[in-house]
Amino acid sequence: QVQLVESGGGLVQPGGSLRLSCAALRSLFSINALGWYRQAPGKQREFVASLTSGGITNYGDSVKGRFTISRDNAKNTVYLQMNSLKPEDTAVYYCKAVVVAGAASNSHWGQGTQVTVSS
Repeated sequence: QVQLVESGGGLVQPGGSLRLSCAALRSLFSINALGWYRQAPGKQREFVASLTSGGITNYGDSVKGRFTISRDNAKNTVYLQMNSLKPEDTAVYYCKAVVVAGAASNSHWGQGTQVTVSS
């Protein structure tokens, strides 16, 4: 089991920045991939960004060039730096950890943190 605790959400004006944090209650070295997803009211959960244990990053088209995913292994924490925020970035943001053990792949989710972009 991987417990994930997100923080850093809040209200920000368009064009502003926020940094989300996701603290894993275990070593990041035991996690194969970490990612951020978001879900706006009435919409399906959407991929935002991911980071593999090998350092490969991937981003959703709507956030490329504006968001950056990173990790601090010493703090067992993954971050999502969000710049040039737009009203359409408003959503609950969820952290996801994928742990592969043999042929099995298990996904673990945090509780989510609300991001609201509004003037």
